[in-house]
Amino acid sequence: MNFTRSPVRSTLEEMLDSIKMVDDGDVVLDENQKDMLPALPPRPTSRARLPSTLRARKCLGVTLENLGLPSKESSALFNGNADVSGGSSTVQAASMPSDDSVGSVKSSNNSEECQLMEVSDTSTALSSSCRPLVDSVATFKGENIRVWCLTSENIWISGVVVSIQDTQAVIRTSDCRIVTASSGLLQPANPDILEGVDDLIKLSYLNEPAVLHDLTYRYSRDMIYTRAGPVLIAVNPFKKVPIYTADFIQAYRKKTGSSLHPHVYMTADAAFGAMVREGINQSIIISGESGAGKTETAKIAMQYLAALGGGGGLEDEILQTNPILEAFGNAKTLRNDNSSRFGKLIDIHFDNSGNICGAKIQTYLLEKSRVVQQAGGERSYHVFYQLCAGADPGLRERVKVRPAQEYHYLNHSDCLSIDKVDDAEQFYLLRRAMNVVQISNEDQEQAFEMLSAVLWLGNITFHIVDHDNVIVDENEAVKVAAGLLHCEIHELVAALSTRKIHAGGDDIVQRLTYEQATDSRDALAKAIYASLFDWLVDRINKSLEVGKRRTGRSISILDIYGFESFKRNSFEQLCINYANERLQQHFNRHLFKLEQEEYTSENIDWTRVDFEDNQECLDLIEKRPLGMISLLDEECTFPRATDLTLAEKLKEHLRGNTCFKGERSKAFRICHYAGEVMYETNGFLEKNRDLLHADLLQLLSSCDSSLPQLFAAAIGEGLQKMLSPTRRANGTESQKQSVAAKFKGQLNKLMQRLESTEPHFIRCIKPNPQHLPNVVDQELVLQQLRCCGVLEVVRIARSGYPTRHSHNQFAMRYGFLLPKSLSSQHDVLSVCVAILHQFGIAPEMYQIGITKLFFRAGQIGMLEDLRQRTLHGIIGVQKVYKGYKVRCQYRRLKNASVILQSLVRGALSRQQYKDLRQRHDASVVIQKHVRMHALRCSYLLTKKKVVLVQTVVRMWLAKRWLHCHRQEVEDELVAKGTASKADEDSISKPTIRVKPSYLLELQGRAVMAEKAVREKEEDNAMLRQRLQHYEARWLEYEAKTSSMEEMWQKQMTSLQLSLAAAKRSLAADAPLLHTPKNKSEALNVHNGAGRHHTCVSRHLLAHDEDGFDWDNKMTVSNKTPELISKCHHQGPECIYGAEVDAGCAVVGHLVREFDHRTQVFNDDADFLVEVKSGVTEASLNPEEELRKLKARFDTWKKDFKERMRDTRLVLQKLCNLEANERTKKKWWVKRTTP
Repeated sequence: MNFTRSPVRSTLEEMLDSIKMVDDGDVVLDENQKDMLPALPPRPTSRARLPSTLRARKCLGVTLENLGLPSKESSALFNGNADVSGGSSTVQAASMPSDDSVGSVKSSNNSEECQLMEVSDTSTALSSSCRPLVDSVATFKGENIRVWCLTSENIWISGVVVSIQDTQAVIRTSDCRIVTASSGLLQPANPDILEGVDDLIKLSYLNEPAVLHDLTYRYSRDMIYTRAGPVLIAVNPFKKVPIYTADFIQAYRKKTGSSLHPHVYMTADAAFGAMVREGINQSIIISGESGAGKTETAKIAMQYLAALGGGGGLEDEILQTNPILEAFGNAKTLRNDNSSRFGKLIDIHFDNSGNICGAKIQTYLLEKSRVVQQAGGERSYHVFYQLCAGADPGLRERVKVRPAQEYHYLNHSDCLSIDKVDDAEQFYLLRRAMNVVQISNEDQEQAFEMLSAVLWLGNITFHIVDHDNVIVDENEAVKVAAGLLHCEIHELVAALSTRKIHAGGDDIVQRLTYEQATDSRDALAKAIYASLFDWLVDRINKSLEVGKRRTGRSISILDIYGFESFKRNSFEQLCINYANERLQQHFNRHLFKLEQEEYTSENIDWTRVDFEDNQECLDLIEKRPLGMISLLDEECTFPRATDLTLAEKLKEHLRGNTCFKGERSKAFRICHYAGEVMYETNGFLEKNRDLLHADLLQLLSSCDSSLPQLFAAAIGEGLQKMLSPTRRANGTESQKQSVAAKFKGQLNKLMQRLESTEPHFIRCIKPNPQHLPNVVDQELVLQQLRCCGVLEVVRIARSGYPTRHSHNQFAMRYGFLLPKSLSSQHDVLSVCVAILHQFGIAPEMYQIGITKLFFRAGQIGMLEDLRQRTLHGIIGVQKVYKGYKVRCQYRRLKNASVILQSLVRGALSRQQYKDLRQRHDASVVIQKHVRMHALRCSYLLTKKKVVLVQTVVRMWLAKRWLHCHRQEVEDELVAKGTASKADEDSISKPTIRVKPSYLLELQGRAVMAEKAVREKEEDNAMLRQRLQHYEARWLEYEAKTSSMEEMWQKQMTSLQLSLAAAKRSLAADAPLLHTPKNKSEALNVHNGAGRHHTCVSRHLLAHDEDGFDWDNKMTVSNKTPELISKCHHQGPECIYGAEVDAGCAVVGHLVREFDHRTQVFNDDADFLVEVKSGVTEASLNPEEELRKLKARFDTWKKDFKERMRDTRLVLQKLCNLEANERTKKKWWVKRTTP
């Protein structure tokens, strides 16, 4: 529902315009304001005066008829009798809309657009179920009201009202417990839409539990910053939160989406923008108790301002002042590990272009007593421990530094270190920062000398000699302290143990008691440290002083201590709380000023509400002549004044002030804005005087070092002034102004400075005393909220109109609750007024401004609850209807999708089958061609191998055939020659004749064979040349072949040796067998045997040549017995000779077979080597053929050895026969010899 302003002016606008014309006379709207709503008429303001119902009607000039409301409902609306159901979760009279009444609404939880049903005209009955929205839980008679309940442990818990009877209420808590509580202990709770808002003023109910819950809710989600109107609340997270990176700085500088959330950067950016835009000096006031994060917040603000005004290099020096001031002004306390024990105001100056051109630091009320005394578990200032831990050996020797546990000022609190803090590293950062701010090394070393002198002063001890008088123990501490101060030892001893009193014209030396001597030593140490701190701040200011580009524009950052209330409170707490009272008064005045400005700009009749002004408390402390500071200064002037007399004086003069309450003994109470604090006057006088005796000043002035002299001049304004007649006679006063009076003067100047600036407030909150992340102590947080004035901000906002909505926003959010006749108006203001009257909001509970609607606390909360319940009812109906519509649509879509899926899947399946079929056919064709190609290649390879084998076999057969025929021809020729000789010797011999044609044919065949052999030999020669050419490349294969040949050669050699031995044996035995007994007999025997031997030999050679098969391994062995048997058939004389001839023939055959086989194996091996080396192409595997050749060679070798063994046996038998014959001959000779 979009509300737009109609170009036709409404009756309400015309009435408002006429009233404006009457009141303002000649006021005429310019052309730019014609479309804007006119300002409402001014209302007379009076104290505690609220406009009546009738007055509100008259001022608005609106009638019920103009709004379109029935006359019967008018009295109920304006008299507040309309009823709003608080216990029902649905709207009672809202009728169920039809299917066509679906619109859009905005969800209350996430402000996103959701579907909304327009309420029909019959929804006017909704007004009958409504009642006025009030800001009191006691008036809620219904159930299910969200409230906060205070338990007996003072803890607020959330719950829902179950029932209310009289003054007792039954509450169901969030953890489902049922509790009973008085209605006075209940506070209304805000609706869920206001959960975790970033501005507390947006809360409908501004009470303590609501504020506490909002802060806790945001803190649990690491949203540590929350606004309370003009105040930024920062809750210490006690952990690293990633919201301070350069990206966040750029986001807040460019005003992007992430910069809309509260942040220190937002406050600093607002201050910088106002300074540049309006030329007004700004101030950022940071306050909070110790441990709340004030120092870190100040550093974050300085970091952002340095980023905005950077570029000149001075921003680095400003940021580097933080480590120096923290080291010299911060210390560990029981509440905080890095507590600032002083207040500081940093003025950052900017030039016309917005760049930083200078800075100045002012400090307030340094806690000097911490130098000499700390409570248990606390530490002195960080710089002492950093110097003891981080000084290098050279510096340690020069300034006489020892470990921290050896110094009395440091070890008496039993706390020398801080967890997760490295003092040595911090000392390094301190030295680096001092170099950045241009403090020379000589000045740094002098400063460290003063620090070491303070520590050694604490080690000086005294002992009593007589009547409580003391003298100084002259130990190492005295010598070292005097050396560091560059003074004489006796002067230091005298200044610490005696006093010079001027009586008349004489000086009287008086010894001090033990307590006085101790106080004198501590006073000197505190004076040196305080002067060193002031000197250091002055040096920093000189380094950061404003240059020639000074324009007067500046942003001041005030980091000051928060309100303090301990079990025992002393002078320091009084000064701190006094400063916070002044700051709170400044804060209240500024807050009311801002509120008044907004109400005035919106022309709101705002009844001024009185607030608790703390001026009475301030008068109690600072008013003259009977203020607390004046009385304290007066008491300090009396020599015999004590803390008890001070307490009595305060009770006597201040008892008429309502903020002062006297207690017994030395105690009294002051009612501050944050609560009552009880103080004890112990030490008030001494701390306020803060005296340094003239003798100690004289001691510092007499030192040879420049720093002690500067300190003395700053404290006593020179030795001549200290000794002037205007001083007191005892010479003990060295300062004209007390500490309280000086602090009051500084505070007045500070307030004047802040009054001249536009302030921005940051309140730091410490969530728990244990410094634990994500833990909230309700009581502690509430106490701080009260102390820092946040609840006062809430109370001030609550007294006015804290909830504010623009006209358009209000109409857009709640217009749908109206009947259609009222919500359809085009005038936004008319719709807003109709909403207010429709739901019975009393006129005194709201105000209508020019652009905004202002509501008192609680009104929007009740209206939001009604809106929430209405939305829940509408959304419930929408849910059912939308569910039905979606289910119907789903069914239609499901059926259509099933049909569509079936068609698509069928088409896809057919297409897939077609593709698979085509792929199958293609694969068959491809397989056919591949297989054909593979078989063709296999066939060609096999054919090539067969042709190669045939070539080799045919070559071998041709060689064998040629050899056989050549042998036949030679045998025939030999036979012919032998035959011719035989014819001459014996006629009985047959003549062998060969046909000439056959002989010619044999000769032709021999010539052809020789030609073929020559060709083969030529080919072999060429192949051998090619083999020699590739011999280097195939050396490894030749090596294998050579190794095999060597093995074969060795075996052949052994066989040859065996054959040679057999031949020698036969050659040796042959002469013996053929030796005749006499010459004639020998001749006959020789002739017959020779002929017989010739015949047998020829027969054997012919037989061997004709029938010997070189491939048959059993040829010789089979034929040998036959030959021998033939010899046995001859005569007994010839048996032995025949057997010898047969043995010789067998041995000859073995020799020839060995030679032939050797040649064959060599040829085969050479051929395989050629094939393997690539010289000869053949389709065979050389490796496999070599293995087969080796196997054949081994088989032949084994058979050849067996035949050799058989031959040896035969030869052995022959040898045995020879032996027998010899024996017989010998026996026969013996027998025949007479």
